[in-house]
Amino acid sequence: MLSLSAEVAAVATGLAQRPLYWEELGLSPIALDLGFFTLKWYSLAYLFGILLGYLHLSRMIKAPGAPMAQRHADDLFFYATLGIILGGRMGYVLFYAPAQFAANPAEIFKLWEGGMSFHGGLIGTVLAIAWVTWRGNIPFLRTADYIAVCTPFGLLLGRLANFVNGELWGRAAESQIPWAMVFPGAGPAPRHPSQLYEAGLEGVALFLILWLAVWKWRLLTKPGYVTGLFLFGYGLARASLENFRQPDFGMENLPLGLTMGMMLSIPMMLVGAWLIWRAWSRPPVAA
Repeated sequence: MLSLSAEVAAVATGLAQRPLYWEELGLSPIALDLGFFTLKWYSLAYLFGILLGYLHLSRMIKAPGAPMAQRHADDLFFYATLGIILGGRMGYVLFYAPAQFAANPAEIFKLWEGGMSFHGGLIGTVLAIAWVTWRGNIPFLRTADYIAVCTPFGLLLGRLANFVNGELWGRAAESQIPWAMVFPGAGPAPRHPSQLYEAGLEGVALFLILWLAVWKWRLLTKPGYVTGLFLFGYGLARASLENFRQPDFGMENLPLGLTMGMMLSIPMMLVGAWLIWRAWSRPPVAA
């Protein structure tokens, strides 16, 4: 007969060997269900990500040397929201499921069913910045620097929402790790919670780097530097973490072992590196 300590050790060993199951966390994609109205965490992630970005931008432009006034920030909040939603959806359609939506074009407008692309949202945001800076006659690159610092808020909340939804899970863990998890619809193999990896690198770590670049290293005086840091940093984080993330359905065998996320992130890194080099080689602007 086992002693009490031996029984406790046996139970602990069994729990350590047993994989985690996403369902056991008690998570639900739905934040609020009133019967006639359903609000999902994913929608709230977009809403609060954009709102936090707007509030941070409004704080930044109060410092001396800002290239825009509050009215420009208000315009950017509106047009960037459109760019994120429309660009994100069209990016998903074109990059990840063109055949599916070509067969059923009406599905493109069903945003509530999910399916958004960060890279498409980025393109939409760049177009929004271009429009507002052209209309307001303010510098494009300096404005983009201010917007870049605000982007990780949405990335962090979006990846956390992916985890709450139990979607975009990671690859099967080749070796036993205590945080590997069995996701619904992903088979019995424990997988990397890659959504949390991305939230940490693309959200928290990238924000800290950009925050230091702005408030500690004063790199806003070199137009394009902060934008370059964002593009290179996100591209590097995303391309690296694609090694832990399950490739999108139907895209498991792309050339050279790449994933669609890698193929879209590599150009970002190249543009980011060029912007950093260009900004570093030029004298700082006057505040």
